[in-house]
Amino acid sequence: MASEDIVLQVQNVTKSFPGVKALSDINLTLRRGSVHVLCGENGAGKSTFVKILNGVHEPDEGSIFVNGEEVKIHHPLEARRLGIGMIFQELDYVPEFTVEQTLFLGEEPTNRFGGIDWREIRRRTVELLDAEGLPYSPDTKLKDLSISDIQMIEILKAVSADVQVLLLDEPTSAITKTETSRLFEKIEQLKSNGVAFIYISHKMDEIFQIADEITVLRDGKHIGSHPVSELTVDAVISMMVGRPLDNVFPDKPEREVGEPVFEISGLTAGKRFRDVSLSVNKGEIVGLSGLVGAGRTELVRAAFGLDPYDSGVVRIRGEVVPPDDVVGAMNRGMAMLSEDRKRYGLVLARNVMENASILVLKKYFERGWNRKKKEISDVDAMFTRLNVKTPSLLTIAGTLSGGNQQKVVLAKWLLKDQEVIVLDEPTRGIDVGAKFEIYRIIFSLAASGKAVLVISSELPELIGICDRIYVMAKGRLTGELSVDDFDQETIMKFATQGSVHE
Repeated sequence: MASEDIVLQVQNVTKSFPGVKALSDINLTLRRGSVHVLCGENGAGKSTFVKILNGVHEPDEGSIFVNGEEVKIHHPLEARRLGIGMIFQELDYVPEFTVEQTLFLGEEPTNRFGGIDWREIRRRTVELLDAEGLPYSPDTKLKDLSISDIQMIEILKAVSADVQVLLLDEPTSAITKTETSRLFEKIEQLKSNGVAFIYISHKMDEIFQIADEITVLRDGKHIGSHPVSELTVDAVISMMVGRPLDNVFPDKPEREVGEPVFEISGLTAGKRFRDVSLSVNKGEIVGLSGLVGAGRTELVRAAFGLDPYDSGVVRIRGEVVPPDDVVGAMNRGMAMLSEDRKRYGLVLARNVMENASILVLKKYFERGWNRKKKEISDVDAMFTRLNVKTPSLLTIAGTLSGGNQQKVVLAKWLLKDQEVIVLDEPTRGIDVGAKFEIYRIIFSLAASGKAVLVISSELPELIGICDRIYVMAKGRLTGELSVDDFDQETIMKFATQGSVHE
């Protein structure tokens, strides 16, 4: 490889946080006009690595070279000046800001009086939007755009600053296949202009579609870097987890499916969803499929009491769950793991033990005495069961990787021991090894008699773990399939065209 082709080089980078060594002697070489995919299990150090390149963290040891010159990146603005941009997995934006405010935030042009030159901002915004063929108005607020739209705005912002290297952390975790295709087209266009990418993803089909080279990290160590042509999916998984993973899904356990436990009858809420009825039986795993915007999350949020609904009934073991009453739903045995773990599942500023035990604190107080040892024992056992990677039980939840945060939320609900378990995108942003562990837990829940409802945008996941699948489209239930009828094409027909009979 000619030295002039190398835009970024990392040598022996090491980074430690209190109680954990996040990275140890990491090396990576990035060439112009290429996509270098970074793989690894949750907690392997991927996000820490790209945050070092973006100036969010500083390395303890090691060197970073941009265009052959060694650089020190102390903060994101320095990274931007060096031509390094980053788009985070969970987009950080101001919903009330307009497109033009977002594009020039922190880098607003000024007029001769020293004030912000809004006329120049508007002119340049229109120029950028027209050049990219994006159908937004400069004064459109971000709250009125989809996640993929906001993602494209962030890419446009980076490109407008003459970015040489773009860091993408799980960019497709919250967008549809169509939106993913649009993103990949943009990446290919930028590659032809010489832009280089470091791309983090857990989705193997994506990785082999977009990558030129793959680097695998495991437990903060560099396992290997290879051109994508030299690797297979099985080889990458083996490098990631340190062992072959022969099956994506565990074997389904033998279990007896009993009477209905969780029932939704005729639930309606304006345009969000209409006249939806479904049931989940004891010991059964039921999937809820549909495209983004089909109303799946809105339906279960209403059933759990988080959002209001106009009509219909929710029952657990025949007992009516009062509307708009989360405590009432929980007291009747319902648990819900939200798709947005940071917003609804965790108290990010508190430690992982407090997060895990928050729903069952009464168990650990007896006659005014705090049974701390029992709390520690129960949480520690649950974390062992779920293989939660955390330096200690006192580690702040917000410092864990996304996958380990998801496991803490799951631990919280498993300690509560509810009868109905609703899991909304339980494996989003989680690596293949951790997914296997989550599937194993879902199977064990069903085997113990729990009624499990799983919302997922990944059809192979639903087909691999469910006993029945309901499909929603445009707020309506359009299909129900038994395990013998599972087929991706049939599910997509229900999801995109409504009822097959239509």
